[in-house]
Amino acid sequence: MPPRAVGTASIAFGLVNIPVKLYSAANPSSGISFRLLSKEGNRLQQQYVDPKKDNAIVTRGEMVKGYEFAKDQYVIFTPDELKELEEKATQSIDIVEFVPEAKVPKVYLEKTYYLGPDKGGDRAYKLLCEAMKATGRTGLAKYAARGKQYLVLVAPMEDGLVMHQLHYADEVQSFAEVPTGEAQLKDGELQLAVQLINQIASDQFRPEAYEDEHKKRVESVIQQRIEGRAITMATEEPPKAQIIDLMQALKASLESTGAAAPPPAEAAAEQAAPKRKGKKG
Repeated sequence: MPPRAVGTASIAFGLVNIPVKLYSAANPSSGISFRLLSKEGNRLQQQYVDPKKDNAIVTRGEMVKGYEFAKDQYVIFTPDELKELEEKATQSIDIVEFVPEAKVPKVYLEKTYYLGPDKGGDRAYKLLCEAMKATGRTGLAKYAARGKQYLVLVAPMEDGLVMHQLHYADEVQSFAEVPTGEAQLKDGELQLAVQLINQIASDQFRPEAYEDEHKKRVESVIQQRIEGRAITMATEEPPKAQIIDLMQALKASLESTGAAAPPPAEAAAEQAAPKRKGKKG
């Protein structure tokens, strides 16, 4: 069954407009969620109370929204005022510049949508996809929807287009503020680390080779409970002994993958050097 579109829009670059449909790239239905119940198994209802009025229940009709500008001090807005503050939806993805996709740090990516051509947009859709592939560039665009304005990146993917919703610059913390230490590497550590990486490296990204083991375990327990069977939990593996020495940990890692660790740099140099012949008496 083909996915269901979650919205429609139009990609605009120059004087070209491409009608498209938006499809969610994520599959939220694959997750497992639990409901809050009473001990008797009855579904609970959420209520809001006013702690300054003896925890009196506040109905939705009595609620307003406010912005806290100082501790316990708010400016209050009416629903009509909040409606006026919302960005007017244009359903237009306006490309303002084309940039190399590799120049957009992954930390800016927030959410991804697949884009498919809407009625009458097949040819222009294909043209934009192939043109971006040929130039190695992606479209940085503005997109207004759901009362907000988003910064998005339109990029080619396989035979079509995707739209990455991005964070704004002020929403991303600089990595320069993260302390990274001043450690100095020992001789041979980098060589062993590179060998370990190459030993378990793959030339392809294969997400289908992995599955959520925790989800499978939870599903199994849920099914046991539905069928009225006693729940059997798998025993946890004992924690592995921690290796403090970095060189020792690298060598042990290589041995566990079936690769023989190379000799230390000093030993390797000695093996490579020609042996001196003794003097004849």
